[in-house]
Amino acid sequence: MAGKDKAVSTSSSDQDIARFVKQAHAVAKHAPGSGPAQGRIVFAMDATASRQPHWDMAAHIQSEMFDAVARMGTLDIQLVFFRGFGECKASGWCRDAGQLRDKMTAVQCRAGRTQIARVLTHVANQNRKHPDQPVNALVYVGDCVEETADDLGHFAAQLGIAGTRVFVFQDGHDRSAEKVFRDMARLGNGAFARLDGTAASVLRDLLGAVASFILGGFDALTDYNKTKSSADIRFLTDQLRRKN
Repeated sequence: MAGKDKAVSTSSSDQDIARFVKQAHAVAKHAPGSGPAQGRIVFAMDATASRQPHWDMAAHIQSEMFDAVARMGTLDIQLVFFRGFGECKASGWCRDAGQLRDKMTAVQCRAGRTQIARVLTHVANQNRKHPDQPVNALVYVGDCVEETADDLGHFAAQLGIAGTRVFVFQDGHDRSAEKVFRDMARLGNGAFARLDGTAASVLRDLLGAVASFILGGFDALTDYNKTKSSADIRFLTDQLRRKN
């Protein structure tokens, strides 16, 4: 009898362990930050000397990308920036606004020339290295271009063909830069927008719109704009619809 009791006890223990392991796996699977993300966005910015005020602003409003899609799924965002003499860096992938903000506030802008081509080729390399988790969108914020327009258009087109949409948001009114930025967005199957004196609110809305579109398509983008009633989001939406 004692032997039978011991056998029953061991079986019950095994079942309890198996049940615990199964529950642990289920919790891990649905825990925040675990498993593959539903969308990946590279958030790239010009960090040359004149950009410090805009950089500080963006560091505090980038949370809109995460907030806008909180109920739709998990979003991975990578920060890429260039500054100084040939310095172009990429962070690890972030899944919450606090992580990304900490990375951004640690960066100080430095004088230098634009390196947009390096940003575009970095995104292409990410797609090649991780074909199972490609970058869905590149969001670039800058004010000028000091590179060959044809090269930037070519790299942007390659991203568009690969399925990575290119969104370009311009600070200021540099006409020559605007032409290049518009071409990048058009060839990259994305959209262009200009930031003005109310750049903080405009950029916040545009970042939320991109994140919503990447995770939920046009339906999610329309729902997001209902909470904003933004002409800038409508303009972005119109550009995207013309490409579909």
